[in-house]
Amino acid sequence: MNAVADSHDVIEVRGARENNLRDVSVDIPKRRLTVFTGVSGSGKSSLVFGTIAAESQRLINETYTAFVQSFMPALGRPDVDSLRNLSAAIVVDQERMGANARSTVGTATDAHTMLRILFSRLGTPHAGTSGAFSFNLPEGMCPRCEGLGRVSTIDVDQLVDRSKSLNEGAITVPGFSVDHWYVQTYVNSGLYDPDTKLADFTPEQWDALLHRQNTKIRVGRTNVTYEGLAVKVERLYLGKDREALQPHIRAFVDRAVTFAPCPECAGARLNAAALASRIDGVNIADCSAMQISDLADWAAKLDEPSVAPILAALRQTLDSLVEIGLGYLSLDRQSGTLSGGEAQRVKMVRHLGSALTDVTYVFDEPTVGLHPHDIQRMNDLLLRLRDKGNTVLVVEHKPETIAIADHVVDLGPGAGAAGGRVCFTGDVAGLRASGTLTGRHLDHRARLKDQVRTPTGVLPITGANLHNLRDVSVDIPLGVLTVVTGVAGSGKSSLIHGSLDHRPDVVVVDQSPIRGSRRSNPATYTGLLDPIRAAFARANGVKAALFSANSEGACPHCKGIGLVYTDLAMMAGVASPCEECGGKRFTAQVLTHKLRGKDISEVLAMSVDQAREFFTEKQARAVLDRLADVGLGYLGLGQPLTTLSGGERQRLKLAIHMAEKSSTYVLDEPTTGLHLADVDQLLALLDRLADQGNTVIVIEHHQAVMAHADWVIDLGPGAGHDGGRVVFTGTPRQLVDSADTLTAHHLRAYVGR
Repeated sequence: MNAVADSHDVIEVRGARENNLRDVSVDIPKRRLTVFTGVSGSGKSSLVFGTIAAESQRLINETYTAFVQSFMPALGRPDVDSLRNLSAAIVVDQERMGANARSTVGTATDAHTMLRILFSRLGTPHAGTSGAFSFNLPEGMCPRCEGLGRVSTIDVDQLVDRSKSLNEGAITVPGFSVDHWYVQTYVNSGLYDPDTKLADFTPEQWDALLHRQNTKIRVGRTNVTYEGLAVKVERLYLGKDREALQPHIRAFVDRAVTFAPCPECAGARLNAAALASRIDGVNIADCSAMQISDLADWAAKLDEPSVAPILAALRQTLDSLVEIGLGYLSLDRQSGTLSGGEAQRVKMVRHLGSALTDVTYVFDEPTVGLHPHDIQRMNDLLLRLRDKGNTVLVVEHKPETIAIADHVVDLGPGAGAAGGRVCFTGDVAGLRASGTLTGRHLDHRARLKDQVRTPTGVLPITGANLHNLRDVSVDIPLGVLTVVTGVAGSGKSSLIHGSLDHRPDVVVVDQSPIRGSRRSNPATYTGLLDPIRAAFARANGVKAALFSANSEGACPHCKGIGLVYTDLAMMAGVASPCEECGGKRFTAQVLTHKLRGKDISEVLAMSVDQAREFFTEKQARAVLDRLADVGLGYLGLGQPLTTLSGGERQRLKLAIHMAEKSSTYVLDEPTTGLHLADVDQLLALLDRLADQGNTVIVIEHHQAVMAHADWVIDLGPGAGHDGGRVVFTGTPRQLVDSADTLTAHHLRAYVGR
């Protein structure tokens, strides 16, 4: 291991054992840019996020009073012998920003706050203080839509079947069966005859059924609150974040509810006084709707000494957003609609202008979602943070970012139990010569195919206009591997998801979170647990329910979770392994039942690869083989889904969909989180899907995937209103030989033309 300068200039990690780390000891230079490399599951995140960043944040939290700590998340001490010379860590991750409809790019970056101050000082006619320009405050919001910019209308025919009576099941809302107490309240309300078909209701009865607000009525001997059906649906489902709803409820809401721009503010969210106040002929809603690059130009032309400081801060924020490759967004864009990579870059803007130095910044694949053209700008920002005197730690797979590192820590050699060791530390030249998997693949390049597949037909997209698309019409070839590319914001997702996601024969495999509790794991999610439980039941002559930690076999003390959570009132709560079952989740009786010498907890502790060697049962092997095919052989069968990265979640979904008979697969950046050595395995998987006659459409920036495609659709030429057009369609070889697009230039350099 390389010795690194004076001991105070390094973060000393000694004996780290978090997750799969094997007693890792390493010195990381401070005030330098260190990139952590290694295959998926090698332990990079466990070292950087789970050990260094987690302990830094825990130590900072401990400086607060016990009362304040009681409101903070409980952070356990990482499993490490010692950590020395830590500085305050700021984690800039890819967690999606809250899907709150009131959170926008403008509110998340403080740019909207600065605009509000600007309009309160310079806007004419004067509308009031900065609060008068906030759609989240009563003094500024539109009274009709309460600052949301849209109003909802409910399609009554999605709630009821008019040809039936209430007793015949006229209410078609999911969960509202005739015997449910919700429906029984309507049946016994006395406001209408429950045996009369709804089509025969009088206008007054319709109004009572659908729209009557909270009214106390007597049903039998009980006083109950009566609430019209439309009012109840609105309260139960529309007041909640759409993503938090169960899938079948979400599908119902999408059918039953239509959203339209608010007729009073035309979607601007603000009241008439705020919208009447203007600077140079534009109001604050116009500013928020502008593309950020255009808003930056507008702000640069303002010259008003009385607001010079706030104007300078606004310009710096807008310029940073443009520089980071987000100039195509607008400030009124809802935060919840940003991709993980976009969310990470928006968070980054807050730190670029910070006066803090000697901070440890921790990034998780900051190049995700970036075209090769934009990666250079991201690299410049990482270096700028370092040059301010900060320690920058980056988990990354892209060779362009590994190349700018001052120091590299390579983990491996494999994933899961085969990883967790430091294979190399030193500079990039040393990594290249090291012979490690990362070192060997650093200059690896996929080649253009000599022979591309012949399409079996075309899937036409005509007149696509979603977001920035400019009336796009393009044919997607059937039965081949098509890569859709272009810079971030060029319109790739709008074109593919907007045009294809609703088609019944299309399987969309994305990186969105998998719904499930801390009890959910790959075995439960993929259905693998069913054949495992059946095999245990057959081998032991007992019922299968015993082998579920969510059912009869669960340890009664921890209820099958394996951990006991202790609330310490004002102090942070503690999670400790259950003493009854030792964290194994099952009763002692269940653990006496064995399958080929292993109990159920030992089987769930296996990785996919280990389980493939263990199971001979056909059904279990089929699921395990698909998990291995998508590169998840290292994943633990019982590993909580909440610990998976976006790329791992996508590959888990792909493994499930591969069992279905489908004709068209849409994958959104499947190389996210993949090591250079694993990209070849992904390409082989995409080939297999296409060779089986499927149409495979991949939205991707990775040049290896572009080079390997049968057909390329390139969008651009730029982002936002500079994009939204198809600038090339053809084979990768045609793109390299004759096209003049940003993608063509970078792919040409990649394949050495």
